[in-house]
Amino acid sequence: MSGAGRPKFDLLEDGMVEEALSERLLSVLPREHPVAELSRYYDLLRDYPERGGKRLRAKITLLSTQAHGGPWQAGLTAAAAIELFQNWVLVHDDIEDDSDERRGRPTLHRRVGVPLAINVGDGLHAYMWQLLLDDETLPRQVLDEFLWLVHRTAEGQHCDLAWVAAGRFDVSEAEYLEMVRLKTACYTVVSPLRLGALSLGVEPAPELSAAGEALGVAFQIRDDVLNLSPDLPHGKEFAGDLFEGKRTLILAHFFAHASSAARQEAISRLAAARDGRTQEDVEALLRLISREGSLAYAQGVAESRARYGLSLLEEAFASAPDPRAARELVGLLDSLASRTS
Repeated sequence: MSGAGRPKFDLLEDGMVEEALSERLLSVLPREHPVAELSRYYDLLRDYPERGGKRLRAKITLLSTQAHGGPWQAGLTAAAAIELFQNWVLVHDDIEDDSDERRGRPTLHRRVGVPLAINVGDGLHAYMWQLLLDDETLPRQVLDEFLWLVHRTAEGQHCDLAWVAAGRFDVSEAEYLEMVRLKTACYTVVSPLRLGALSLGVEPAPELSAAGEALGVAFQIRDDVLNLSPDLPHGKEFAGDLFEGKRTLILAHFFAHASSAARQEAISRLAAARDGRTQEDVEALLRLISREGSLAYAQGVAESRARYGLSLLEEAFASAPDPRAARELVGLLDSLASRTS
């Protein structure tokens, strides 16, 4: 399907759905405590969730629930829980990457310090499980899926962090793609697609996992490209990946194709800690990357993965109980993989 001819995302534009999602998401988080300091802790728990965001994972879950023949309300607990997952992971991820901004505001650890922010992330993790366990109608398979996605995300994050800690600049394209499959694709697309079916007690089609992996990888590569595109609005600090020294497909391509002199210059600029990396370093790295065509290469891989994933997704939903919701879901994931912000 081409994006131009698709209908509007009716479910996604329904204010009642957005309101119900926000209510369920925030309902499990406490607001007040007789002890003032614990009231402050509760405020911090709500910080990232109340910043909003696109809530793409929740929307994928709700559309998948509807496409599999159920009312979207049947997927509401899983959709809210996947957003709580996203938020506690982001609190920890911002610390691990030493990021400055999240959703247009200072990251939590910049606001209150690393120890308090770590504890808030831990608290949100616990409330995610509480939200799931409090819903006695939820099939056990939904809990198993959350356990699976927590494990896979942690494995991918370990690889990402370990490469930086070890000072590795020889990360191959294959290694990067496997890391991103684990770190991003599993919880961004694979599990949300599967959770829609599992929330109804339906066994997900095998194609959903393969489609989700391809689309999730496309999403992350596109995110990497956008991070280095100053003219596009993306809600994150421009070139944050280079300031953080993150290993991306863009860098993997560059190091595989650049001259020895260019590689050595890039390594010398990337080897320093983030606070030792200057704007001049980042600008020089951008020139080196552009010279090798690494941004264009990464964008091409993203487009190829997206096409493959969308074809699998359309195959999986060819006989969907709710074809309209299936079309909305394919359209959402198409726009996600090819987004410009």
